[in-house]
Amino acid sequence: MKARKDDYEKRSLHLQDKTDQELKTYFYELLDQMMDPILDLAYTHTSPSIERSVLLRMGFSSIEAKALVDMILEQNLISHGAGHVILKYAKLNDLDIRDAGLKLLESNDFKAVKEAFK
Repeated sequence: MKARKDDYEKRSLHLQDKTDQELKTYFYELLDQMMDPILDLAYTHTSPSIERSVLLRMGFSSIEAKALVDMILEQNLISHGAGHVILKYAKLNDLDIRDAGLKLLESNDFKAVKEAFK
């Protein structure tokens, strides 16, 4: 096996004079730089499966989540996020989240929600 040429000493020169607190701050700065593109993608890209997953975590069954996401897609509100749409509907009608989702399933009444997002 060929020995690896170790250049750790050269690569770590800029870190050697830093205190533990400075290293921690530097680490979090690098972490922020790494996460920025990922967060940008998360804000601008979604899919029905992601939205169903969100609704499952909000307490809906998989059948309810699929139906709600399909309805939200039909209403062109998916860009706001299925969970956000249901939360907005719940606040507008003074309901808890699960009841709001079930009421949306029954009534298919998205007029108030669409107005709220304008």
